[in-house]
Amino acid sequence: MGDQLIVLKLGGSVITDKKREFVARNDTISRIMKEIGASRVNRLIIVHGGGSYGHPLAKQYRLSEGHRNQTQILGLVKTRQSMMDLNKILLDSAIKNHLPCVSVQPSAFIRTKGGRIEEVNLEIIKSLLDLHAIPLMFGDVVLDSQLGFTILSGDQLTARLAIELCASQIVLATDVDGVFDSDPKENPKASLIARMTGQDLGELAGEDEKDARTIDVTGKMIGKMREVIPAVQKGVRVIVLNGLVDGRISAALRGGGTLGTVIEDGA
Repeated sequence: MGDQLIVLKLGGSVITDKKREFVARNDTISRIMKEIGASRVNRLIIVHGGGSYGHPLAKQYRLSEGHRNQTQILGLVKTRQSMMDLNKILLDSAIKNHLPCVSVQPSAFIRTKGGRIEEVNLEIIKSLLDLHAIPLMFGDVVLDSQLGFTILSGDQLTARLAIELCASQIVLATDVDGVFDSDPKENPKASLIARMTGQDLGELAGEDEKDARTIDVTGKMIGKMREVIPAVQKGVRVIVLNGLVDGRISAALRGGGTLGTVIEDGA
């Protein structure tokens, strides 16, 4: 991929066991870091989700709804601590595998308004990339000019970084093989959609807004698709793949073909 920037989003369901709180998939994380190293990608940003670390606490304290009472402040603190614990697990694995990752807390340079990114200062991120370091970020609890605070999902963060920094590609590593015509976990006959356009994406993402908001704290597949629409419209190529399967992340980072869904504007 040369010197083009890639933003890799590691879903919480890939790096944690969502059925058990505060349990990381250490072997999977180590394997992913090895794949990243083997890909020899020159410019990379990694964003990870919360999984069983951030989501249960965020849901318990209803942080996505904003500041309603003072008991939520403790929830904010606990959620932030939990996400930093998970981030350190990834950071430790990255360093062990000789990857120059630098942990960056999104709430230190991003502010939202009504849950959407309003202010962002990317100078530090740009400087790290110039040094060929790998910024390692995560979905975070951020200050919000309307709500007091809220959850900034890793998916929204990923798309905004890709747009602002002119990335060539977003790789969304999930726990399924890509985008299907129905939920493959519920329907064994669900068919994988190999290629999509920005228009296809918009039609799909507009179908089930209610479910996307209620199933998960930050949304599941439909929520992810809705977030990347602006990036696709800006010419960013998006690949949705299964990060639990060996070799797929490294293949995508190298620019090669792999099982998954490729989304390109006008594809």
